[in-house]
Amino acid sequence: MERRLPVVSRAPTTERTTVRGHPVSAMSFTLREHTADVAVEATGETLGDAFAAVADGLTAAMCDQLVETGERFSFSVRAESLEALLFDYLDHLIYERDVRGVLPAAHESIVREADDEWVVDASARGIPFTDVDARDVKAVTYSEMRLERTDEEWDAYVVFDV
Repeated sequence: MERRLPVVSRAPTTERTTVRGHPVSAMSFTLREHTADVAVEATGETLGDAFAAVADGLTAAMCDQLVETGERFSFSVRAESLEALLFDYLDHLIYERDVRGVLPAAHESIVREADDEWVVDASARGIPFTDVDARDVKAVTYSEMRLERTDEEWDAYVVFDV
């Protein structure tokens, strides 16, 4: 049975918020059909914006309607490369989902280089599963993963196993 996924997009935002005192700027994502999986194509003005946009796409792949409930939680992830950092960041969100019993939403992230490795300082709002009808996304994959800087923004493409 083929699962048809509607193309869902979020246009770039102009609203600025902060994560640990750092500004978070414009970002967007689009969900793409991908055989039995789901792919998120995302852009961001900064690397952190692109990470948050992919995470917002992950949230959209799991749930069509979000509510404003839930408390914010923060975390940091370290890795030796940007691709590994993106993978570990998204994997950590899936871990948080499983351990806390929440749907991570409203993602914010700052990516920086520190001591020969990359760090993402992030936060998300954890919506209790009792408040939403969520689908399962099993895992993030390295399959076709892309993270690159263009002239004006960061572009990311990530496939999730459903």
